[in-house]
Amino acid sequence: MATVLYITANPFGENQSYGMAVGKQFIDSYKETNPTDQIIHIDLYKENIPHIDADVFQGWGKLQSGQGFEDLSTDEKAKVGRLAELSEQFISADKYIFVTPLWNLLFPPIMKAYLDSVAVAGKAYKHTEQGPVGLLTNKKALHIQASGGVYSKGPGAEKEMGHRYIKTLMEFFGIPSFEGLFVEGHDSYPQDKEVIKENALLQAIEIAKRF
Repeated sequence: MATVLYITANPFGENQSYGMAVGKQFIDSYKETNPTDQIIHIDLYKENIPHIDADVFQGWGKLQSGQGFEDLSTDEKAKVGRLAELSEQFISADKYIFVTPLWNLLFPPIMKAYLDSVAVAGKAYKHTEQGPVGLLTNKKALHIQASGGVYSKGPGAEKEMGHRYIKTLMEFFGIPSFEGLFVEGHDSYPQDKEVIKENALLQAIEIAKRF
């Protein structure tokens, strides 16, 4: 049995968001093929995702200097403890599905905060004399990205930084299997928006069968 993290960064649900609708289709299809797997939905707009701030750095510094967790301030304990929970949950999982809209060429800020929480040296990767080495070499990941314009190819691809960032980070973590599913162009081509959505839903079904 595999543990799957379904990580969404959208304030809207599948009735309002093309990306979330495709994500739901993927999860529904995945469950049919893998009924015994555990799927954990992490809705980043409903979770406590601490930003890395002065409290976090001070807390980490105290722990690295040999102080105990009980020596941290109340705020330091809350933030450092929660970040540790998120990191452990991430590295313990087997598969990841990220669902994000493309906002101003990137994903929503809450996704960056989450990715910062799991990008932990010694857990997701390690430093060596030859450079950083990823430690999550037995995982796989999928990124579903929705955008009103076309950014997976053509002139927009050079400007797009959402999918490229997640792809780069997954490679940095050593994850060998990563792919993208793009729901795009529904604002640029409004006359084709239903076709665009339907094609993405069909892709989700196909990817779910082999994910």
